[in-house]
Amino acid sequence: MKVLYAIQGTGNGHLARATEIVPVLQKMAETDVLVSGIQGDIQLPFEVKYRFYGVSFIFGTTGGVDLKKTISRSRLPRFLVDLIKLPVQKYDLVISDFEPVSAWACKIKGKKCIGLSHQNAVLHNATPKPEKHDALGKFILRNYAPVSLKYGFHFNQLDSFNFSPVIRTAIRNANHSTNNHYSVYLPSYSNEEIERVLGAFPQVQWEVFSKHSKKSYSKQNIHFQPVSIEKFQESFISCSGILCNAGFETPAEALHMGKKLCVIPMKNQYEQQCNAAFLREMGVQVLNDLSEDVAKIRLWLENIQPLKIDFPDRTNEIIEKIIMRNTI
Repeated sequence: MKVLYAIQGTGNGHLARATEIVPVLQKMAETDVLVSGIQGDIQLPFEVKYRFYGVSFIFGTTGGVDLKKTISRSRLPRFLVDLIKLPVQKYDLVISDFEPVSAWACKIKGKKCIGLSHQNAVLHNATPKPEKHDALGKFILRNYAPVSLKYGFHFNQLDSFNFSPVIRTAIRNANHSTNNHYSVYLPSYSNEEIERVLGAFPQVQWEVFSKHSKKSYSKQNIHFQPVSIEKFQESFISCSGILCNAGFETPAEALHMGKKLCVIPMKNQYEQQCNAAFLREMGVQVLNDLSEDVAKIRLWLENIQPLKIDFPDRTNEIIEKIIMRNTI
């Protein structure tokens, strides 16, 4: 059996999850890997057969997506050429982790495509939703990478098609500790804004991993460095707490490790607004904006207790179930 596993390369969450899923797939079938997108920082530990520009959302510096850069850097003609050329028909099974080239190639060529992503679970009826209605956000989630059958991941198991998070083996097997620093990953904020806000807490050592830094430097109690999965993991495992956007993988791993967690959903990003609603209901501290919530950051540092959830390791079982259901 031949499988194509396609990964969304905007951001790092999809790529991190792939480091667990792809080795499992490779044990069960001949597996080719596709990656599209231009915002990822993780080097995958296996061969990537197809690399495409894809459709990426470009991080801004004020808490959200930079729409102008996203539009100016889009390459629609290139996207259409890539999906036409992609030979999806030669695969027995195509699995897309919210990856648009493979999903649209399958759609226009009449090929079945299995969706396996966090985004598939976000709109589930059982999940909390933000108070503000976002019709465009919902439309994007439903149509960005259309699939024939949806499987998803969320902060708890919703049903037999939607599972609890995949936690990386490196995190599961790590010797967790609690040192006197907080890890920060807020790619949609500028270093200057992060410095202005976190500088109000001189008693805290902040380790900031920034998409806007090409070299490391320190300002008082704040250490900025470029995004490195190895360095971030080292900081993450030994930190007192995590301040990050309301993505999925990083908050899930923080919950699994029992780290104090505070999230800021990206502006005009419906998926993260949904994640924030779910995390808030679980008891996680959620901020609306970095610059407007200094008092809430102080409350989080001084009073909020960490939440620990032991997510089970079911990756082999999940992949086996998907292959059995869709290849018989």
